[in-house]
Amino acid sequence: MLAMGDTARKADLINPKDACLTLKEICFLAVREHYDALGIEAVIDLPTPLIKGLLLHLTVCQLDELQPALNKRGISTHAGWIGVLQEMRGLNHAIKFHTEEEAKHEVMRIIFTLVFYGYTSQFVQKNITHLNTPSFLLAAAKCIKYFSLDTPVESLTSERRHLLKLLEKGIRTVCVSKCMDLSDRKTDLYVLHRLLDHGVAKKVVIDVKCSLMLSWILLNRGSQFVSPELRSLMQRKMATCNLQAYSAIADRASCGLCIKTAASEDQDDHVVPCKRLKLDCVEEKESGKANLDVDLKFLCQTFAPREGPSAGACPWGQIECLEIRKCVSDTFTVLNNALPTCFFLRSLTLHSITSFRDADVLGLAKALKTLTESCRSSLTELSVSVLPYAGLLEFLLDANPHLTSLHVEIQTAMLGSRLLLRHPGAEDPDMPELPLQKLSVKVAELQLTDLHFITNVLRHSPHLTSLHIAGMRLPTGSSQSLLLSTLSGSNQLLRSLHLEDVKLSDCLPEILNLLRNCKLEELRLNDCRLLERWSDKQESLHQLVCALRTLPSLHTLSLAQNRIAKNVCVLADLFSGPSPSPLKRLNISSNFILPAELLEFSRRLRKHPPPQRLTLDLRKNPGDRDPDTWSSALHRLQPFCVSLVEGWSSSNTMADYISNM
Repeated sequence: MLAMGDTARKADLINPKDACLTLKEICFLAVREHYDALGIEAVIDLPTPLIKGLLLHLTVCQLDELQPALNKRGISTHAGWIGVLQEMRGLNHAIKFHTEEEAKHEVMRIIFTLVFYGYTSQFVQKNITHLNTPSFLLAAAKCIKYFSLDTPVESLTSERRHLLKLLEKGIRTVCVSKCMDLSDRKTDLYVLHRLLDHGVAKKVVIDVKCSLMLSWILLNRGSQFVSPELRSLMQRKMATCNLQAYSAIADRASCGLCIKTAASEDQDDHVVPCKRLKLDCVEEKESGKANLDVDLKFLCQTFAPREGPSAGACPWGQIECLEIRKCVSDTFTVLNNALPTCFFLRSLTLHSITSFRDADVLGLAKALKTLTESCRSSLTELSVSVLPYAGLLEFLLDANPHLTSLHVEIQTAMLGSRLLLRHPGAEDPDMPELPLQKLSVKVAELQLTDLHFITNVLRHSPHLTSLHIAGMRLPTGSSQSLLLSTLSGSNQLLRSLHLEDVKLSDCLPEILNLLRNCKLEELRLNDCRLLERWSDKQESLHQLVCALRTLPSLHTLSLAQNRIAKNVCVLADLFSGPSPSPLKRLNISSNFILPAELLEFSRRLRKHPPPQRLTLDLRKNPGDRDPDTWSSALHRLQPFCVSLVEGWSSSNTMADYISNM
């Protein structure tokens, strides 16, 4: 440490604005500034408390280099990565990355995108000397798993081509966030080909409205369908006999492009050359005399799935997960035609900001049924939003009864106004047992006339471990007790339950019964108006707490947005008695908890502290109404809680209105 102090005495190191820094902080800044001269061993040999303090002052590259050696000493760099995230997002932004690798990946993903594409941010500008360097880009490229094709990426085939080889080895998800021109040989297509076919990427996210791009991506990756747009483009290229321009389409920007780029790369940057199938046959047709239909037939044969890679041929990557974020009718046209032969597709996500057309969803169900009837189908995860009505949920389940995970969002949920597979309230004795393990149903508008469309599914899903229901509102006078009773009787393997915007104020007995019958690990009852109709709020909340305390498996509890307010002190009893709750995370955000109430909660919690450090979410509570008391409460909680807080402005009338809803 003395050596560090000597280094820190250099006049050019200390900024006059930092005159209030302690000697230890000055030494930490000196290590950051002269890290290369000191060497990694000098840092590793420091005492553990000093290293933990130093982590908050190091650059991203220094953290990355030190991490393996520190891990061998049993020291995590998690605090350092979280510190970088807080510097980028602000101290009041809650950071929810619980592991070292999660936090590191998020840091690298954000900064790599900013630096690579030349975007500006205050953090990048402040640290530009450490970030806009080959060493940072190399470090980030080695650890990121997600890459977005945004603005042009020509540099990956020229001065930054060494990055492309690293990205091939690590990128698991490729996002296409711009339309690409398939009519010409483009660098973007080449990069996409390298990541999908030469690399390890198995997931594709399409964030643009481009059915032609979807058709190009799916072609020969389990699908033999050629969309009309792609067929027309191929016809134009064949008609003009422009083999070079055509090769970017027919060979997926692969064969010819790999050969061309490999020629310009260094010898150690080897790219496997590709032999285009039947190339001589295509060249013989350049005279233009061949029949166009024959040419098109030949193209489709060339596109047909290969039995296996031939010697020297480019690989054909398989897409296991496909996410389309901007679905339109043209998207469904391509997808519904291609889906029956997409045997390697394991997960499919379709999303739109507006409700899908009935015909498009029914077409999807038909395509899913055809795919499912094949013994080669791998599709087990499906997410569709937004469905035009609730009855289509059963259509999708009937089309693919092998799903283990289903997520649907429903825009208009008025049952009775649309076609249903079954009459409301009617049990279906012929409905098969479903292998569903995860089910999520979100209702966006209006109200349901009954619950049977979901309880039917729940009764036939005995393997369900995760359930998320949001916005399922019933007419006045109706109760959600049927839903909770069904879960208690039919879904005893449930481990994660998330109910959101579902009125439960008259369902306390059913909630207590559910807690006795399930071995929940995560329970989230957000915006469920729990206390709204409880005559004795403290006593009823105490009953809930006692039931929760009996769950030895419960590690996450969220009671956000339930207007707990002054009754928050009762929650401190979660950790009292001979069998305290093993909770690791407690969310009581948006509950209009005033500073004095939080202070009392901290006093009671101090008498019966959690058995392990608790992550406590206190966001969106009016702490600014008495900042000193709020700070005092947070200080009391600090020894046994990691408190997540964000700024609240009580002068904001809308915020105050929401808190009182």
